Amino acid sequence: MRLDGRAIAAATGAEALAEGAPSPPRRATIDSSQTGPGDLFFGLRGEHRDGGEFAESALAGEAWGVVIGPDHAAALASSGLAGGAGAIADMAPPAWVFAAEDPLAAMQRLANAWRRALGARVVGVTGSVGKTSVKDIARALLPGRVHANRENLNTEIGLPLTVLEAPDDTDTLVLEMAMRGVGQIAELAQIAEPDVAVITNVGPVHVELLGSVAAIAAAKAEILDSLRPGGTAVVPVAAAELEPHLERAGKLLRFGPGGDVRVVESRVVEGVTEATIATPLGQQRFELPFAEAHNLTNALAAIAAGVALDAAPAEMAERASLGIGFSSFRGERLQLRDGIVLVNDCYNANPVSMRAALDHLMTLEAPRRLAVLGKMGELGPGSRDHHREVGEHARAVGVDLLLGVGEEARDYGPDELVADPVEAAELLAAQLEPNDVVLVKGSRAAGLEQVAAALLEIEGAA
Repeated sequence: MRLDGRAIAAATGAEALAEGAPSPPRRATIDSSQTGPGDLFFGLRGEHRDGGEFAESALAGEAWGVVIGPDHAAALASSGLAGGAGAIADMAPPAWVFAAEDPLAAMQRLANAWRRALGARVVGVTGSVGKTSVKDIARALLPGRVHANRENLNTEIGLPLTVLEAPDDTDTLVLEMAMRGVGQIAELAQIAEPDVAVITNVGPVHVELLGSVAAIAAAKAEILDSLRPGGTAVVPVAAAELEPHLERAGKLLRFGPGGDVRVVESRVVEGVTEATIATPLGQQRFELPFAEAHNLTNALAAIAAGVALDAAPAEMAERASLGIGFSSFRGERLQLRDGIVLVNDCYNANPVSMRAALDHLMTLEAPRRLAVLGKMGELGPGSRDHHREVGEHARAVGVDLLLGVGEEARDYGPDELVADPVEAAELLAAQLEPNDVVLVKGSRAAGLEQVAAALLEIEGAA
């Protein structure tokens, strides 16, 4: 970061009780055990512990400085541990000690300051389904130096850490924003100040917390209020409950059939989607390294974000040919013995993504197609109906064997119901036949990543 100690104090609103190196820190951390030379440690307050308790450990690791609550900061500064006489000072160079009433808020303010100092363009991505895949595709397609969230660093803690990790030559930040309640997208968007706001869709995810799909749409639309002047909102053609909120966007780009960014024609050849895509900047042929129809829709959203930033479609197509890396547990294919393929898509699940995954399963050539489904979380009072409807969809598209994992999965009406992922793996190992294709999908709380791990241990990779 090109921000020294005094600039950090000004940005965070914290008081510098001890001064250290004149050079800036290299990154921000929140785990003292992972804090090393040059790092700025933020001691966040948790439900059971105050991270300020670990500031001394961070300084022992030669941290550049610490941002902690006033009591912990005063104790450190007065003891001399920050650079005076003391055991830790003997092992480490002088360090900055900042006192902040709320270290998390201080970290968020610093992230916003760094976002502005970078001068990079920012794409914010939210939505009920597909936001991580859109983020991954955009990271691959957008030109220049692109920095994006690692895995699921998309919360009020993860997003500012992501911004503070961005190198000072970053051209574009692609920031996924997660939501669990009203005001959370607004909080993240105020840090990010996006130039482009992508809302992938709105569906019955978090209904348990927010009460209705309309309320979810309103919460997702909070991102529009922090768009920078002249900013663009990227939304589906069928925006549904989002529609009343879109007048708050300065500019609109719609993706999907009939939209500003749309598929003219496409086909899948050996796992690659070849598509001609129309954009306001002209048509372009893309070769996208995936076969799933829902990921083609995700690619449209990412391409629309690029168009909003005036990225040339030809350049995005060229970058697509170099490959797109998806985050863990999102449709990754594992090859087992005897030609068996396991589609490991267990990062998260909701009615929309479940149907999309089942539809994709049925496009895969195989003598049998099996689905191992865990619960879908946070669906509210309609949860049982949503599970039942997904089970009916699996039957309708022709899944050969439906295996439910956990009590909530009973509502899928599965052929077999097991108690936990390990039991599911054992049952699958006994029933799998050569060249079967198996989809494993459920909310993270279902723990279905254990199915893949256990199957690999039982069956072995090809």
